[in-house]
Amino acid sequence: MKENSRFSILFPYYEDTKYKQLSDSACHDLGLDIICRELTSDIKEQNLIMSIISNMTSDPRVAVYRQKVFVDILFLPDLRKQMSELFEKIEFIRNFTGSHIETDEKLGFWHLMHRLDELNDYIKCVEAMRECLSNAKIKSEGLLNFKKHIDELYEEACFAEMKKDIAELKSKASGIQSVTLGINVNERFEAVSMGLVSVNNKPFKKSNIVSNFADAITSKNKLHDGTDWDGDMHYHQIDKNNDHSVGKFIENAGAYMALRSTPFVDGRIRSTVVKTPDGDGTANSTFYLDKVINKMLDSLVKKLRDTLTRYSDIAIVNISQIIPEFMYYIRFAEYISKYMEKGFKFCKAQLTDDENVSMDAKDLYNLKLAMNLRSSEDIIYNNLSFDNDHTIYILTGANRGGKTTITQAIGLMFVLAQGGIFVPASSFVYKPVDCIYTHFPADEDKTMDLGRLGEECVRFKSIYSECTSDSLLLLNETFSTTSFEEGFYIAKDSVKALLKKQVRVIYNTHMHKLAADVDEINMESEGVKASSLIMKSDNGKRSFKVEVASPEGLSYAKDIAEKYGVTYEMLIKSK
Repeated sequence: MKENSRFSILFPYYEDTKYKQLSDSACHDLGLDIICRELTSDIKEQNLIMSIISNMTSDPRVAVYRQKVFVDILFLPDLRKQMSELFEKIEFIRNFTGSHIETDEKLGFWHLMHRLDELNDYIKCVEAMRECLSNAKIKSEGLLNFKKHIDELYEEACFAEMKKDIAELKSKASGIQSVTLGINVNERFEAVSMGLVSVNNKPFKKSNIVSNFADAITSKNKLHDGTDWDGDMHYHQIDKNNDHSVGKFIENAGAYMALRSTPFVDGRIRSTVVKTPDGDGTANSTFYLDKVINKMLDSLVKKLRDTLTRYSDIAIVNISQIIPEFMYYIRFAEYISKYMEKGFKFCKAQLTDDENVSMDAKDLYNLKLAMNLRSSEDIIYNNLSFDNDHTIYILTGANRGGKTTITQAIGLMFVLAQGGIFVPASSFVYKPVDCIYTHFPADEDKTMDLGRLGEECVRFKSIYSECTSDSLLLLNETFSTTSFEEGFYIAKDSVKALLKKQVRVIYNTHMHKLAADVDEINMESEGVKASSLIMKSDNGKRSFKVEVASPEGLSYAKDIAEKYGVTYEMLIKSK
């Protein structure tokens, strides 16, 4: 059996594929933590989804592979429902086993019976999963290969044959009514060894323990010749009048006991302690019997237990590894389908091999923002492209005009597209990024040692050294914590350096002069250019629409001043 067999519906194995993990700050800046909480209330699932979607690669094959799996799961709601139910059952079996392992080990021999029940339940789940995948109209390479993977696990684990054996064994075991033990004694009648004589389908009958024992050793006919049992024996019922002596006799010599009922009821272990009055010292007699049986069948029981554990655990581990990956797709599918029904736009991302265009988005919007909207009619859609003439955008506009929202939205588009998920837009053509870097304002407690400007410079230098021409960099008010002259000087040099690396950038800033100087900045660049992007205003009102244009700067300030009556002329007239 392939013990190291591993399959994934998220990470297809291409030897040359490299992944990069988004930083915690980038995940927070993009709002991924909020989105994960929106997808599920389960903290484990939130962490799982975050770990998957924040692990990025620029390999387009991975994005295509994931997207096809997502399409299957999105448009096959019955498959989602059935698989979710089966996963819950499998997780219950696994968790129950883990939480009861200590008890099972104490039960020893009956642990084997429990394992049979557990494995039987698991086999039923795997069979249901195979049927579910066979009935579904799946088309993706990932799910088709997963079905094949499940079939292989089923055959390798010999589940079909094992299922028959379990049914037969349980049928026979349900008829067990008593166990016959043989005890070898020395000349002082001390037990020196013991063995299992038979497992019987009928209980023993009562007889007097003293008279029968006396008869057995004094009667010539009752002293049995040899060790083969001829069926002539009496059952010695534990007598409450013997007080602790009987319990001690059982402890020392093994004695004879009856097992009056089957050890499994509805797949759960049930106590089979002989009913005796309190205080007779026999309360643990069943566990003692179990200990005796384990000693007698130690090697056989251990081998059977280890074999069952090996086969079931291998299969359970393999399928259990897939469950989190399925839940990633299922949670996103449930979320996206809910918003699509409300009228929000979503589309399949399309890869591009155009050397000039690395992104072209139509009607994009911020998914995180949509969570707070009651209707799709409240969404403001935007169009934006990355190409050789617009590799770096210097984004300017009024406070609370939507600059951070559109900056964040672009990052989310790439994260979702490369995670295989439908993106919030009417169309999205892109070239995958190897990683997304963010440089948003830091918390106060992180700038105590270096000061805000020093902290920003250290962080930016670290990001710059890591990013490549395949990266996406989102800057939010970077270098704005100092005087305008100092911030502008550093920002201008930084943009020039980023142009040299040809990194896709959105630089959200209040430094209108930086945007106004793009022509001068571009004079030192080869191949790609920076461009001014503005949040448009409509007579001083925020439109939340972006446009490639020169910064409005003073003209926007004039509109605001006129609106509130604080121009020089208006102030003079108001005297």
